[in-house]
Amino acid sequence: MGFETKLRVLVVDDARTIADTLAQILNLNGFQAVAAYSGEHALQLAGVQHFDHLVSDVVMDGINGVEAAIAICSLLPKCTVLLMSGNNDTARILSEAEGRGHSFDILAKPFHPLAVIDKLRDSSGPAASAWPTPLTA
Repeated sequence: MGFETKLRVLVVDDARTIADTLAQILNLNGFQAVAAYSGEHALQLAGVQHFDHLVSDVVMDGINGVEAAIAICSLLPKCTVLLMSGNNDTARILSEAEGRGHSFDILAKPFHPLAVIDKLRDSSGPAASAWPTPLTA
């Protein structure tokens, strides 16, 4: 029987409950997810661990999610990014990043966790179709 590697996901949100809950849901659905609670913490983790995907809130104190995503992608060029936000300032932050040549997929909060799972699987290629059906609450 072959060895399957779970895709590693870094979940970043300064709301610890959101980061922890989303990481737990992803872990229950075939991913290996780790939570970080700031852009700085995410950069530290990305500097010592490999991640296939980054799921990050946009508006956070210190390094925001867009700046963290840009820095993490320079460390891990194959890492895909999914941003999430419920803040009105997000459009301005994304526009500034696009002006510098960076474009990211985004989900508006609130969202159902299955939306994240679907986006991650879609960005993971054909092997994702062999994954089990997501668990639902």
